[in-house]
Amino acid sequence: MALAEQSTGFTKRSLEKRTSTARVLDVGFWGFTLTLAIGAGAVLFWIIMQTAVSAWPAIQQFGLGFIVGTTWNPVTNIYGVLPMIYGTLVTSFIALLIAVPLGIGVAIFLTEGFAPKWVTTPIAFAIELIVAIPSVVLGIWGIFVLIPFIRPIFRAINAYLGWIPIFGGPNPRGNSLLLVGLVLAIMIVPIIISITRGTFEVLPRELRNGSLALGATRWETILRVLIPAGLSGIISSVMLAMGRALGETMVAAMLVGNANRIDISWLQPGSTITALIASQFGEAGRTQVSALMYAGLVLMVLALVVNILAELIIRKFQNIE
Repeated sequence: MALAEQSTGFTKRSLEKRTSTARVLDVGFWGFTLTLAIGAGAVLFWIIMQTAVSAWPAIQQFGLGFIVGTTWNPVTNIYGVLPMIYGTLVTSFIALLIAVPLGIGVAIFLTEGFAPKWVTTPIAFAIELIVAIPSVVLGIWGIFVLIPFIRPIFRAINAYLGWIPIFGGPNPRGNSLLLVGLVLAIMIVPIIISITRGTFEVLPRELRNGSLALGATRWETILRVLIPAGLSGIISSVMLAMGRALGETMVAAMLVGNANRIDISWLQPGSTITALIASQFGEAGRTQVSALMYAGLVLMVLALVVNILAELIIRKFQNIE
């Protein structure tokens, strides 16, 4: 009896000790993660505030006219960023136009049993390697390989389809909005493939089996069951890819042509906000630096709007699911 009571006492104290230790670890881990979360938010807030402070002289001098202005002249200190906003949006749109169907198609190929594992595994590995290529290397590849290769194609498009405004204008030389869009598509398509592939892989097997059991074909199952079921993940991948395209700097600076004008033709040179900052920051005077920081702030607002829209769209489709 005494031994049983003693044993019970030891067990109780041991459990209390473990419970106390676990509680301390839980509280410590909670505090650690909370600190990391607050730190990440604080760094983001610090960057935005510092950019806004540096841009404040230009904001005071040019106001909202900076956003709709089309002149960028460091000699006369007159600055407007509308051509760069146009170039940023157009190049991102072209990249998404190419990368979204390509990325979703490859993700379906890799996950839905169209080929054996010994075929899909190397393809998936090669796609993931594309992300590791530095953007400056892609820019150099674009200058020395892609432009000589694609220039005759651009000129043929301009000659035969020049009556379409987006393919019109003078004989294209290579550096253009379309070229930047093509290279950006190469850069963002692995993002879409990886996230969409992960989305398809975690969908319940019962969805596929149930659809096939009801007589649907493989394509009907993919188009009418799997894609709608994974739509929130697909949209997330597209929005992340768009954020990457909006903020890409080196490829845009090296390939866009740095022409500060609005040209509706995709085959003509243009400019983006990131290319403008990268090409002019090193030699800029005080007012010009402030104007460049103002341009950076505009880009942050664009990215913020994209992220808010993505969150709203994802929540809407999650509710539908």
